Amino acid sequence: MGDQGSAATISVVGFDSAWTDNPKAPGAICVVRLDSHGARLHVEPRLASFSEAAALIRAERLEVSKCLVALDQPTIVPNLSGSRPVDKVAGALISWVGGGVQPANRSKLGMFDDAAPIWSFKQSLGATEDPEAARTASAGLFLIEVFPALALVAIESAYCQRLGAPKYNPANHRMFRLEHWHSVAETIRTFGSLRTLEQLELWCSDVSANMTPRKADQDKIDAMICGLIGLHWLVAPREQSVMIGDLDNGYMIAPAINGIHERLVTAARKRDVPIR
Repeated sequence: MGDQGSAATISVVGFDSAWTDNPKAPGAICVVRLDSHGARLHVEPRLASFSEAAALIRAERLEVSKCLVALDQPTIVPNLSGSRPVDKVAGALISWVGGGVQPANRSKLGMFDDAAPIWSFKQSLGATEDPEAARTASAGLFLIEVFPALALVAIESAYCQRLGAPKYNPANHRMFRLEHWHSVAETIRTFGSLRTLEQLELWCSDVSANMTPRKADQDKIDAMICGLIGLHWLVAPREQSVMIGDLDNGYMIAPAINGIHERLVTAARKRDVPIR
């Protein structure tokens, strides 16, 4: 896969799937390209269904040597009820900062039952789901699960305190704060600047200029965060990221720029969940 000119080009696709296949509420997707000249925002976040995302990823795969899809949705869900061990570990930190972790189980119709779109999406891609291999491989198509809310807490210390999670979901009118929306845009800009990501600053400026954001705009923000998590996983030193869980019971990849938070470590140890 990939043409001769793409030998050193890597693509990171950030996809916030919205978990279900609802034409009125699609997810969002973006593409970051990385080559010898640096990283750039190749496709700005835009709305996309599962099928549209799959088509974009397949097209992208033809043009690059390695493609990593960073997906904001559980990709390994063996449990019939309750939540996965990784959800509980992530929840130990996310609930402390005032957020929530939606439990993933196979009884959730439209999300994780046998007919849910996530499984046909994964099958159609045929991507390798091995986060560590994605880091070291020179070529191939890879998939990782990410969680933007966990990433934001790891990136911005102001969010990593009791009830400090940003309230940037416009659909939640009671909780939404426009200043938090602007703060998240600035956090993304700062995180992207670690990789000197071209075109990101202009996009973040446009996000900040939006004074009446809608839920679709938040989905685009989350897609961008997904892309940045994937880029960070590939190019930053391994100790600046964390993998919680495993490939049998489910996992998440997140930045750990300042080390792995003690609440995650304690919760993982308590539940015997791998964390590294």
